[in-house]
Amino acid sequence: MSKLSVLIPLYNEEKTIIEIVNKVLKLENLKEVIIVDDCSSDKSHLVVSQMTDSRIKLFQNPKNMGKTAAINLALKHVTGEIIIIQDADLEYDPEEIPDVIEPILSGKADVVFGSRFLVKKASRVLYFYHYVANKFLTLLSNVLSNHNMTDIETCYKAFKSPILKDFELTSKGFGMEVELTAYITKKNFKIYEVPISYYGRTYEEGKKIGWKDGVAAIWYIIYYNLFYKFQ
Repeated sequence: MSKLSVLIPLYNEEKTIIEIVNKVLKLENLKEVIIVDDCSSDKSHLVVSQMTDSRIKLFQNPKNMGKTAAINLALKHVTGEIIIIQDADLEYDPEEIPDVIEPILSGKADVVFGSRFLVKKASRVLYFYHYVANKFLTLLSNVLSNHNMTDIETCYKAFKSPILKDFELTSKGFGMEVELTAYITKKNFKIYEVPISYYGRTYEEGKKIGWKDGVAAIWYIIYYNLFYKFQ
């Protein structure tokens, strides 16, 4: 049965997007791949538009609006029973998606995060400061939400579709990771984590997130956990 909707925010990843999409298309239970091009300046949109698989749904933001806006647009077109977010680069391997969604398929979980700190196979050795920042942001989130998560900034977040059916993200940029985490912890959904591999990139290889995103994440953690009222 086709159940899975894979959402891919896309921005200037013409070198990797085809490989990622082809891997996603091999997944069992796949219903659709919803790709939102965030007004890329390279050929990302063009190369995806030339793919002919009917499960691919391609949309485009009118201007560069960030990852959160791309996911907001993708959510409006979901028809599957399970949603998972997949980045357009090669840092996360779609072959591990079945492991991430298994707790939902088996009825144990409403939401599953793939944790890079519960290493399954491999994790590329990269920036120490990024590691410290991720640990700090997760710790701060846990303190305010009273949960024991290990990796709130992970890309791989899977949900039963009704959880996000009428949900609209209000953060900007990469703030969605914090906002989604605050939302699910406040709503007391059954949350699981599973270990995933992580094949990180250097800035020279195209990594986009920077220190300003980390500072913004601290604000978002405080705001969404202490002040924002989710519907």
